[in-house]
Amino acid sequence: MNKFCLIVLVWFAFSCTESRENWFDCGLCPEIGAKWLEEDRPLPTSDSLFYAPRPAPMFRKEFLVTSEVDSAVLFITSAGYYRATINGDTIGKNVLDPAWTDYSKRIYFTEYDVSNHLKAGENCLGVILGNGFYNPLPLRKWGRRNPREDLSVGKPTFLARLRVTYKDGSVSEIVTDDTWKHIFGPIIKNSAYLGVLYDQTKEIPGWDLPGFNDALWKPAISGKGPGGTLQKAFFPAVQVTEEISPKAVYAVATGKYIVDMGVNFTGTYRIKLRGNEGDNITFRFGERIYEDGTLNPMTTVVGQIKREGIGGPGAPPIAWQTDSYILGKKEAVFTPDFVYRTYRYMEIEGLKEAPLLADIQGLFIHSNVSDKNSFESSNPLLNDIQAAVKRTFRSNLASVQSDCAVREKFGYGGDLNATSESFIYNFDMQDFYRKTVYDWVDAMNDSVFVDTAPYAGIKYCGISWESAYLITQYYLYLYYNDTAIIEELYKLNIKWMDKAARIHPEGLVNEGLADHESLEPVPVQLIGTGHYLQCANIMETFATIMGDSKSAANYAQLAANLKGILKETFWDKAVETPINKQTLFSTLLFHQVIPEVDLGRAKDSLLLAVKNGPSGHFNSGIFGTKYILETLSDHVSPNEVYNVVNSTNYPGWGYMIDRGATTIWETWKESDDTFTNCHPMFGTVTEWFYRWLGGIRPDQEYPGFREFTLAPRAPDGLSNISTSYHSPFGEIVSNWRRGLGDEMVYEMKIPKGSRARVSLQFKASQVISIVSKEGGLKPENIKGLESGKFILEEGYYTVIVSGNRGNG
Repeated sequence: MNKFCLIVLVWFAFSCTESRENWFDCGLCPEIGAKWLEEDRPLPTSDSLFYAPRPAPMFRKEFLVTSEVDSAVLFITSAGYYRATINGDTIGKNVLDPAWTDYSKRIYFTEYDVSNHLKAGENCLGVILGNGFYNPLPLRKWGRRNPREDLSVGKPTFLARLRVTYKDGSVSEIVTDDTWKHIFGPIIKNSAYLGVLYDQTKEIPGWDLPGFNDALWKPAISGKGPGGTLQKAFFPAVQVTEEISPKAVYAVATGKYIVDMGVNFTGTYRIKLRGNEGDNITFRFGERIYEDGTLNPMTTVVGQIKREGIGGPGAPPIAWQTDSYILGKKEAVFTPDFVYRTYRYMEIEGLKEAPLLADIQGLFIHSNVSDKNSFESSNPLLNDIQAAVKRTFRSNLASVQSDCAVREKFGYGGDLNATSESFIYNFDMQDFYRKTVYDWVDAMNDSVFVDTAPYAGIKYCGISWESAYLITQYYLYLYYNDTAIIEELYKLNIKWMDKAARIHPEGLVNEGLADHESLEPVPVQLIGTGHYLQCANIMETFATIMGDSKSAANYAQLAANLKGILKETFWDKAVETPINKQTLFSTLLFHQVIPEVDLGRAKDSLLLAVKNGPSGHFNSGIFGTKYILETLSDHVSPNEVYNVVNSTNYPGWGYMIDRGATTIWETWKESDDTFTNCHPMFGTVTEWFYRWLGGIRPDQEYPGFREFTLAPRAPDGLSNISTSYHSPFGEIVSNWRRGLGDEMVYEMKIPKGSRARVSLQFKASQVISIVSKEGGLKPENIKGLESGKFILEEGYYTVIVSGNRGNG
């Protein structure tokens, strides 16, 4: 029995006559009597019919407020998406709610305080349902994957309960039951992938207001629901976090206009529309434009469906992402519900005259994770890269961390493994990643590795993808000291490792995807076995936490065996087949495979591999790039990384920015017809900003930053940086600037309850001094200060290194 069920049982042990202070409200547990409601139409019987018009159902329920309200709480969820209103006002700020899960296993509900929405007398609760990922089109991605076969699907359905507590202590409840009514409204089509068709002439004014005549509406149908366990959402919801003003509107043909939002982002838009009744306005989207200024939507085509016959029966020949709006008699303001896409450019066709810039806003949509951390430098290029990375990351957080929100929207484990630390350095990801781990719990099986969570039918990438289940738990432990999830899932973790052993009994990983988008070949044996080794090390740590010494010893032995296999296969003898040597040496160094006696040779080999790369840059892929940023800095010098990051030559981040990128590309060389311009996997450079320029690093021996490393580095040519990271103990600050002559000035803030092991580089001829901003510090009491390696307790300090400049 899980913790949720235990809490529910405790609550129902209380008598209904007990005081409210003693009550625990279970939200949407079965005992409250709410029913799953759905429309009365059956689903289509053939794939082609799913593409026909099928208006979104609207549900309503009037209820009476009898006296002065003390509080009112709405609990609501759906399979698919919903939008809820009370007396015509939209409830809350959430969009694309509830979070995408495998609805047959787990469904999250949201709790809203709606006290201010109620009025004395008659009130009305309204709900509109969208298809989301529960009722997808049978659109064959890549010509072969049918989401109606791969996902848990059904008719959109919702469950709700409104609990009203009056000042006199009495309570009334409105739940979803057979007294609700429904009809079909102006959202004629809605697909999370293709878009929305909205017909203003089909609007029903006042449908969600009290007193509306619903005599022609039909009773809602109660169903069994999707089957998943109901749980209260505990993670940041998807919301509109920013309104983006477009920078230009221009005509490309008669009646056809391009809106340039100025940046690439994920979300939707709001636009005022004017015209004649019956006018059909269409919107298409792209990340790029062609040289003649027309829209290039090719990187946004859903599932690479680019010719007739690929998408399955009834599918469009090309799966453009398109919205349509049919005008009625009045001026319209259109924001499509239940859809999101990544775009910079919007093509509008069907208007009689050019839209006004002031009439259009881009709406940036993403899981609203806390965004307190920051990195900034004296180098505008680094700042532009950082801004593009953060925009890319936010754009790929829509309740799952996607590899691209524009085409696939799937939560691929490989991208999670590559970038989760980078996300954590920028945002508070603890609750989001807990939800992600549970998605993997629901997605996995006992026999094969799957690639995405929620499961989307794909299972060819291997251990480097599904190991995100375990590796994400480790980063929750390392950065947040989250041991509860380890304790909760420990038995399943052991079971997962047993599965890995069954699939790879020899240890060497022979199947799966390797260093995706590497510019040179990388064998899966290198990358996959490296992740297997990483998992063995993690499980040794977890077993130690759990007091399971026998398992800890077994996993330590497994790690030693895997390390030996990697050493024998990729270090002791020359690799005969073509291989990306940057990824080769950085992977071996990252996983600490190379013996200490050989480290000098390995460092030289890695540096030579970089020098031999295109423009002396990195040519690595999804994992190799993370590894090389770390190992080249650690074993050679951060100067070598800075020289690459600070260049606009191909390949590199500066090359992207120099060509107008506002988000990070999926490939080192921009694609004009296939690969997205907004993909997180090369965003690992932001981790380097925090770990090496800011020098902020967690320590496994003291998880959650109880004790941590603070080792800022100042590459040649960079004048200053400012870094802020919010740990569980509070804000860590690491700033530095070059002063007069060879002087270096560091500002360091250590939060209460934690301590930092500071490491600074300088020459023997230089002198270190330190002052506390709070005063009262005695430098002579700081052991090791003169060596540049010392401990700082809670406080805000200025450290000055004066004299000749040391090497960065």
